[in-house]
Amino acid sequence: MAAFEYQAMDAQGRAVKGVMEGDAERQIRAQLREKGLTPLSVEIIDQRVESKRAAFSFSFGRGISGAELAILTRQFATLIHAGLTIEECLNALVEQVESARARAILAGVRARVLEGQPLARSLGQFPDSFPDIYRSMVDAGEQSGRLDDVLERLADYTENRQNLQQKVLLAFIYPALVTLVAMAVVIGLLVYVVPQVTRVFENTGQTLPAITRALISVSDFVRGGGWWWFIIIVAMFVGFRLILREPHLRLRWHHLQLRLPLVGRLLRGTNAARLASTLGILTASGIPLLNALQSGVQVVTNLPMRASVEDALRQVREGGSLSRALGKAKLFPPLVIHLIASGEATGNLDKMLDRAAQAQTRELENWVRALTALLEPVLILVMGTVVLFIVLAILLPIFEMNQLIK
Repeated sequence: MAAFEYQAMDAQGRAVKGVMEGDAERQIRAQLREKGLTPLSVEIIDQRVESKRAAFSFSFGRGISGAELAILTRQFATLIHAGLTIEECLNALVEQVESARARAILAGVRARVLEGQPLARSLGQFPDSFPDIYRSMVDAGEQSGRLDDVLERLADYTENRQNLQQKVLLAFIYPALVTLVAMAVVIGLLVYVVPQVTRVFENTGQTLPAITRALISVSDFVRGGGWWWFIIIVAMFVGFRLILREPHLRLRWHHLQLRLPLVGRLLRGTNAARLASTLGILTASGIPLLNALQSGVQVVTNLPMRASVEDALRQVREGGSLSRALGKAKLFPPLVIHLIASGEATGNLDKMLDRAAQAQTRELENWVRALTALLEPVLILVMGTVVLFIVLAILLPIFEMNQLIK
């Protein structure tokens, strides 16, 4: 039995969408006609459909969003703790989820569970919605018979990760808005206001100050480009994205990011927190360290740091120490390396990994908070300097005209 997503029309001509389970498309169409609905389209829900949606629906994202996944995981864990079966939990989630995309994906997972497949393998049909670490933890919970405890840890993990992303995003929203508004104001002044004011000075025939001539040149430069500047910027952005598709160029770009003063620290902290949290949760769930490292590689987004984790995986497989292997690359924060070494020495690697993730997350939050607090006065200072330049360029010729009149 599989899950099908349908679009139909009722007797009043209104469009109806939903998900039904059946053995074939013909059966779904027959069931719709029995309900008095005219089927318009019936499509099976599987990985192929999800990938197709991801390719052609950029505005709707890929699969289930991080916020939706965090809520669904917490609800799933609560239902499992209440003693419901996996099928009953999935039925409840399908009924109460609001997103049509998430409802369709959950219905597809439920259909495969009803076919007798394990939950982890059923989730694997939708990799865009359920990452590797998610499926690995579910698989470990099913094999150990502790799915309820694993889902609780997984719910904490997804919620903490989502909260960290939201904090970082919210911290940079205000500086980004201030920057965009400032740029719009300056461009508006250069394109519309400055030409009208400076035209008066040119008609007087007086020699304009150097700062005024510089402002006129900047205004002419901006106005002369017009939409071409916008097209050039978009073309540069698209070209940059295409260039980054080349593996060696993308690797160089990621190396450069790590060397940047502010961006490098943010990337190191974020990837270190992700890796430590992932390894801590997987090892606490009973997954061997080698398997946990294989999943941990996928959560590291920076290519040089990912390569160091892959090298650490090879060394651990050969009997080496994880802390020593990660420390050789000198890409991860020293605090994380020291806590991992302490965990290996005491036999509490999972607890020390969790402590390292928490410490790195707190440090990252404090650093982002301090950075945004510093950005606000800097932006105000820069904006004030630009406005002062424009005001002086306009007022100086007026002062000179007053002197000539006297």
